[in-house]
Amino acid sequence: MERILMIEDDEDIREGVRILLEGEGYEVLEAKNGGEGLQLLAEGPDLVILDIMMPGMSGLKTCEEIRKISYVPVLFLTAKAQESDKLIGLMAGGDDYLPKPFSYSELLGRVKALIRRWKTYRGKEPDRKKDTYLEQAGIRLNEMFNEVFVRGGSTELSEIEYQILKLMMQHPGKIFSAQNLYESVWDEPYFYNCNGTVMVHIRKLRVKIEEDPKNPQRIQTVWGKGYRFG
Repeated sequence: MERILMIEDDEDIREGVRILLEGEGYEVLEAKNGGEGLQLLAEGPDLVILDIMMPGMSGLKTCEEIRKISYVPVLFLTAKAQESDKLIGLMAGGDDYLPKPFSYSELLGRVKALIRRWKTYRGKEPDRKKDTYLEQAGIRLNEMFNEVFVRGGSTELSEIEYQILKLMMQHPGKIFSAQNLYESVWDEPYFYNCNGTVMVHIRKLRVKIEEDPKNPQRIQTVWGKGYRFG
């Protein structure tokens, strides 16, 4: 049974989402603030649903603290629907963003997609005899264990960052538009505002794998077309 951690100060929203998710077979942990949520992170949730605007520790700060110890997917809930607010959430470490008010069907769709990708990311059984690697431009990617080594040292990537890098390394030199990347990695239909989501994750990935993220040599921007590796 997948476990979901819900961090939300509004009791009515918590109760409604809990009933929905439990009805779908998920185990739900509840926290009314960021501090309680960080303590419950030790229970090993498969997804965190996190309200941005909470008293005390904000959702953005809570997400930053989560990212110090875990790459579990984070779905932000917020009353703010501007694209700039979404990008701020993604830069804080969020994986997806759902504005309030939202329909339960939309929430459930996001939950299922995030957990499916997380299980794919983590779901390989250890068997070192079957290790397979991609090696390009000083990066070694272990496909069996979802490990990435840059210049010989292990580098921690989020699930989305790993999937973007893997896809691009499998096709060196190929130009991927933002739409190509979004539909392949997020496995969802692309809309124009998804371009900012892709841009934020490319920026964060460059910080981790490039010698000089401001002058990237591995993931290059092809102006007007997209991105390519190598």
